[in-house]
Amino acid sequence: MNPRTTHVRRAAAAGLALAATLTLAACGQQDAPASAGEAPASVSQAGDASPYKGTELDRPFAKPDLKLTDDQGKPFDLRKDTAGRSVLLFFGYTNCPDVCPTTLSDVALALREQPEEVREKTSVVFVSTDPERDTPKVLDKWLASFDASYTGLTGDLEQVKTAAKSLGITVEDPKHHDDGTVTSSHGPQLVAFLPTTNQGHVVYSSGTPTASFAHDLPLLARGKQSTAG
Repeated sequence: MNPRTTHVRRAAAAGLALAATLTLAACGQQDAPASAGEAPASVSQAGDASPYKGTELDRPFAKPDLKLTDDQGKPFDLRKDTAGRSVLLFFGYTNCPDVCPTTLSDVALALREQPEEVREKTSVVFVSTDPERDTPKVLDKWLASFDASYTGLTGDLEQVKTAAKSLGITVEDPKHHDDGTVTSSHGPQLVAFLPTTNQGHVVYSSGTPTASFAHDLPLLARGKQSTAG
C-alpha cells in the first residue's frame, strides 16, 4: 500500500476518534452536539508515532479531583486511591441500554487476556451519571456482571458533571419521561490515565474493539508514552 495512503487513512481514523470527544450521547439515542455554553476542552493527538490503538493526546488531561462513594459504600478519592495505577475512567449509568454495557464488556474481555501483573496495575472506574438510582448496592451488582475488579462511584451529580467536563465529556441531568423511563445523556468516551503521570493520555471512542483495548492495556500499565507526545 502507498505510504501516503496509509498516513491519510490513519489521520482520518484519528480525526474521527477526536471528533467523538466533542459529542454527547444519550444512551439509546443518536449522538447530539453538546449544549451551548458547555463546550468540552479541546484535545490534540500525538500523531502516527503513537504506540496506542486509542487516540494519544499531546496535551494530557489532569485527573479529576473527584471524591464520591464507591460501590462498597466507602469514601473514594479518585486521585488518592488510584495514584500509581493505570486507570480507565468512564461515565455512564446502570440502566443504559447500549453504550455503557458494551464498553464495559469489551474492556472486561480485554482484561481477561492480560497477565496478572497487568490486571493488578489496572483500575476500571465507572462514575454514575444517574446517582439517584445508582446506589452503591446497585452499582456493585451491575459491575460484577462484567468484572469483579471494577470500581463504581456514585454521589453528587454536580461534582460528576464538573469532573467529566474537565475531560471534555459532557454529562446532563437525567431526564424523566412520561412512560416512567429515565435517560442520562453523557459523552461515550473512555479516558485512560497513566500510572507514571496520573494524567489522562489516551482517549477511546464508543465502539472501540476489544482487540484495541487488549493491545493497549499492557502499554498503559507501563506508562508508555510516544516521543511525539
